[in-house]
Amino acid sequence: MTAEREVWRESLGVVLATSAYGISFGALAVASGLDVWQTCVLSLLMFTGGSQFAFVGVFTAGGVAALPSAIASAALLGVRNVAYGMRMSPIVGGGPVRKAAAAHFTIDESTAVAISQRDPRLRQVGFWVTGIGIFVGWNITTLVGALVGDVLGDPKAWGLDAAAAAAFLALLWPRLRQRQAVVVGIAAAVVAAAFTPMLMPGLPVLVAAVVAIAVGWFNWMGRPATSVETTDAGPEATS
Repeated sequence: MTAEREVWRESLGVVLATSAYGISFGALAVASGLDVWQTCVLSLLMFTGGSQFAFVGVFTAGGVAALPSAIASAALLGVRNVAYGMRMSPIVGGGPVRKAAAAHFTIDESTAVAISQRDPRLRQVGFWVTGIGIFVGWNITTLVGALVGDVLGDPKAWGLDAAAAAAFLALLWPRLRQRQAVVVGIAAAVVAAAFTPMLMPGLPVLVAAVVAIAVGWFNWMGRPATSVETTDAGPEATS
């Protein structure tokens, strides 16, 4: 199997897992009081699963009176996409039009698949295939979930609430080859879990991101900087 076909396979696997989660959102959104049209427009325009679920969750709890809080919660969760955009800008390349189009597809999954590749061209393949694939699949399954929500019942009974988490674990596992990556993963998970009961949705993830920033800044448990520079310099560095 060629490297590009491998990236396509990885991307489509993430697309299928994440798109299945859209059924859960469609069903929950309709159950919260949104109609089918409003639910589909939300997926088309917002297109960031975590923010959509946060919006629907707060709206369900407080109704129209809680709309400002629902918007704030969704926006807070969407802050992470700004960081993703900064990371993905040099990978996407191109002019303003290309980058503006890429912004709508810059989500957790497309970013994760892209940066997991080493070749610049394969990073672009992973980004676009995953981003566009999930956009199409998510909107289709949102519509399906909204239409059959009453028949489907509780989406958690079908395990759809775990689809996105399973996809992320599949992406994360191959990267846990170095001690530094393992430490960051465990520490970030502990921090996020500890702050979840105390903070509003979205903040625990941002707090946990500080762990990765601190480890990367001080290079704790990583390779010495000199060895990295020597490796990157190539054969000329040893001559």
